[in-house]
Amino acid sequence: MTVELTRQASRRTLGTETLLVLGLSLGQSAVYAMVSIVAKLTAEGGLSRQTAALNTSASPRPYLDLTYQLLGLAFAMLPVLLAVHLVNRDPGNAIRTLGLDARRPGSDLARGAGLAALIGLPGLALFWVAAHLGLNASLVPAALPDYWWAVPVLILAAVKNAVLEEVIVVGYLVTRLRQLQWRVGVIIATSAVLRGTYHLYQGFGAFVGNVVMGIVFTYFFLRTRRVMPLVVAHTLLDIVAFVGYSLLPREWFDWL
Repeated sequence: MTVELTRQASRRTLGTETLLVLGLSLGQSAVYAMVSIVAKLTAEGGLSRQTAALNTSASPRPYLDLTYQLLGLAFAMLPVLLAVHLVNRDPGNAIRTLGLDARRPGSDLARGAGLAALIGLPGLALFWVAAHLGLNASLVPAALPDYWWAVPVLILAAVKNAVLEEVIVVGYLVTRLRQLQWRVGVIIATSAVLRGTYHLYQGFGAFVGNVVMGIVFTYFFLRTRRVMPLVVAHTLLDIVAFVGYSLLPREWFDWL
């Protein structure tokens, strides 16, 4: 009886911990994204006439803007450090448990590049279809002014997104849900739908595309127990989107 009560208390503790970590990070983003999509759907002109801008300027003063950008990037890492710290309390090493170590750099880079190609090309096609069907808002991946530091900050933003999302929504969440003895199919669906939901502010095409990406990434982690290739893949995808949009001529994007 005592052992069973202890197990139930442990499960409740893990469940509460998981909700708190998500509430401080991407779970919170998912709630705001749901409010945002409702706002866009009910605005004049509907969803297709609305804009979703990423990496926006925080001040008209260049170096104050840079300061805000770097602070935002740094503080966004705190939920990641919290998740790693909490997993580190379990037996074993959190970095090894989540597959964040640098033991296999060549393999991680190769598999990350492969995953980026697997997700990126179909994702671009889906984005094009969703845009023409009016299922997405107009996306502006990079809205920073033309400062010397814009491209480095966009690259750092890509790394930040990759680390934050893959560590929390895949590595941490899957680890905790497995400890809570959820079924594998439910774990994959939960992680994937959460990923799609916090991208809802971009539209329904972005939701579907990110759910598919979430299924692939979560399945990959369950098979390999490594987050690092996912971080590599996500970083490559975001660098292409952010830096490409920032540097390429605007007329190249008119077809979208």
